[in-house]
Amino acid sequence: MPDHSSPADSEIALPRLLGVLSDPTRLGIVRILSDGAERGWGQFSAPVAKSTLSHHLKMLREAGVTQTRQEGTRCYVKLRRDALEARFPGLLPALLSAAVSDNIGDHVTERDEPA
Repeated sequence: MPDHSSPADSEIALPRLLGVLSDPTRLGIVRILSDGAERGWGQFSAPVAKSTLSHHLKMLREAGVTQTRQEGTRCYVKLRRDALEARFPGLLPALLSAAVSDNIGDHVTERDEPA
């Protein structure tokens, strides 16, 4: 079974976090997750291959931005907003606000039904 663990809150590193969030697709995923709801991996739609989208989700998890939960053959992802806010106060809201203002990540959308 694959390891779906995220780093401990204290191990979330700023350089890695900023590097991961510098990608427009990953920032688009975070924008969707910013409402606090958990989503299945199949609910994200982006103009990239499924394997590439899966890689983006893995990068977010490994950097500590998201947590992933597996249920049977499905994976669900949720933003670690509280951990990020505790570690880097104000950073996530500022990044999300700038992303929305500059339309960064608009190409990532949410499907109504899981794929």
